[in-house]
Amino acid sequence: MKSLLRLALTPIAILAVASTAGCSWFSSDSGEGDGSLSESDLAAQRESRFGSGNIPTAEGDGPFRDVHFGFDSYAVEDASQADLEANARALNSSPMAITLEGHCDERGTVEYNMALGAARAKAVKNALVSLGVPSSKVDTISYGEEIPLDPGHDEAAYAKNRRVHFSAGGAAALPPQSSHY
Repeated sequence: MKSLLRLALTPIAILAVASTAGCSWFSSDSGEGDGSLSESDLAAQRESRFGSGNIPTAEGDGPFRDVHFGFDSYAVEDASQADLEANARALNSSPMAITLEGHCDERGTVEYNMALGAARAKAVKNALVSLGVPSSKVDTISYGEEIPLDPGHDEAAYAKNRRVHFSAGGAAALPPQSSHY
């Protein structure tokens, strides 16, 4: 039965991959001749992937504070220690689990920024664990440059976008699921 299912699904999978090979999200050709996407094209693509909701900041909008980073760095700076300690206290006094979302500014390749965002989230997780937060309460994800907090193209905007955001209700908060297999 399983082999019949695989045989039936294989052509569907091949068609799905083939149909996304020309996905405009990864293409730099906008038809304008210069190979670049306009701001409106980028905004439309971002809207289709992430919706139009506001991206929450932790600066006063909840129990957690974002941790910010220097350019091209995933080192947790001494200036962030008070924020990390406050976040650890909030996590240790609650059954809540969180997801640490790693973010970058727009400079660098998409691949590099995804890796840098992941390294930032992991560095913050390690810092929280060193402050007594159980590792099982903390999940990580990287969004790279994909969800900027500030859409500007200057150093002030870049500084806001280089962060790890604390999102309550991470995957670690879900109860384990039993398998029927």
